[in-house]
Amino acid sequence: MASSLTKDSATPGIPGSEKTFFGHPRGLATLFMTEMWERFSYYGMRALLPLYLVAPGGLHLSAATATAIYSVYLSLVYLLALPGGWFADRVLGPRRTVAMAGAVIMLGHLTLALPYAGTFYAGLGLVAIGSGLLKANISTMVGHLYDGPDDPRRDGGFTVFYIGINVGAFVAPLTIGTVGESVNWHLGFALAAVGMALGLAQFLLGSRHLSPQSDVVPTPMSPAEKVSTLRKSALWAAVAVVFYAVVGVSGHYTLNWVMVPITVAGLVIPVVVLGRIRRDRTLDSAERSKMSAYIWFFVAAAVFWMIYDQGGSTLSIFADSSAKNSVLGWGFPVSWYQSVNPVLIMALAPVFAALWLALARRGKEPSTATKFAFGLILVGLSFFLFLAPLAIAGGGHKAAALWLVAIYFVQTVGELMLSPVGLSVTTKMAPAKYASQMMGVWFLAVTAGDATTGLLSIAGVDLNKTGVVALEAVLAVAAGAAVWMYRRRVKALMGDVN
Repeated sequence: MASSLTKDSATPGIPGSEKTFFGHPRGLATLFMTEMWERFSYYGMRALLPLYLVAPGGLHLSAATATAIYSVYLSLVYLLALPGGWFADRVLGPRRTVAMAGAVIMLGHLTLALPYAGTFYAGLGLVAIGSGLLKANISTMVGHLYDGPDDPRRDGGFTVFYIGINVGAFVAPLTIGTVGESVNWHLGFALAAVGMALGLAQFLLGSRHLSPQSDVVPTPMSPAEKVSTLRKSALWAAVAVVFYAVVGVSGHYTLNWVMVPITVAGLVIPVVVLGRIRRDRTLDSAERSKMSAYIWFFVAAAVFWMIYDQGGSTLSIFADSSAKNSVLGWGFPVSWYQSVNPVLIMALAPVFAALWLALARRGKEPSTATKFAFGLILVGLSFFLFLAPLAIAGGGHKAAALWLVAIYFVQTVGELMLSPVGLSVTTKMAPAKYASQMMGVWFLAVTAGDATTGLLSIAGVDLNKTGVVALEAVLAVAAGAAVWMYRRRVKALMGDVN
């Protein structure tokens, strides 16, 4: 990316303006590359994870158990984004938190690379912790590069940053997936560790270009608060250690003793957090009304992500066992399907951005509720489409790869209708008191969706069965229709937010 750094003396006094990265502050290059490599490691490992869990040369688990582990892992990553933001705000600040997160993620991938089942689960936990710490804070540092929310370069900067996410996500399955499936599973996980090491090195070497604000701890804890927090954390950790030691010694321990509490927490915590904010008596009537509207969007998003994130588990496991993973006679690894979404995002995101602008100029841009409704309906339609390859496989034949590509295409269009809009409406509708926490609340919708999938899988539900897929499709379409039917009521609750 060095060739994109150019001299720019037209904006004196702005930090990083002496050299620019596609016209943006030099620090954006550091964060772009850090996020690109982190996403490379994350999506590469994620593409391998369900396949390794079911493979005879891997852990050789059932499809239901593999889906449960995958869903619990994703749920935990997004659940930990909330305390990750708190940790930066109160303890280390964004910059040092991200550096620590990178080291934890790298250690997690190295632990995954060890050929032992026990260390494998420990590695998953470390990657989840590190991802939660990083996810909540690296975007914050992108914002620090600009002169407040009115800086005209700000939206463009986040767009460039988003490209970095998708470049990493696109390349990862093609490299890490190929090595893991074709050479050695654990070598693939080790390659993910190399990716995170490159990202961490890029971050440490280029951190001098970041805003000084990224080193600031916004609301540091007092010495008394630190002592109290450490004492409570140590107490709960001791309770957990004693509890699981008793369960293990008694011979009753199974994976469900870990997975069930996480999935239950993934459903309970979002309800508690949203309820606490909605009932806060210090909010004025307009803010409480907006939170009532936001609950509609939150529930809709949870249903969306419940289906969408099965693209990496249910669909991947189906492709592994029941699809012709070839095009025109050219075969490819199953993990390559996970590159379809990011390449479609990069191709279609500019089209959608231009479309919304063109409709806005004519006064015809759909409302937020309408976009959410169509996003839900599309993700439901993707699972109706999934019924076709399921029927083909049920007849004893292999389904064509293009069926799966078509499913990912429909889901990606749905994502572009809902995900960016959800991020935007979260910032617009957040009560002033909770402005810094609401992005973590948005991520809890992903947690709730994946936790639901996890609980279904733990209960033994086979998500690759025609009846279950059809039921999920009907649920999503019905939820989308409900949002559509009540869109005017939701719009009234939103007040001055469009």
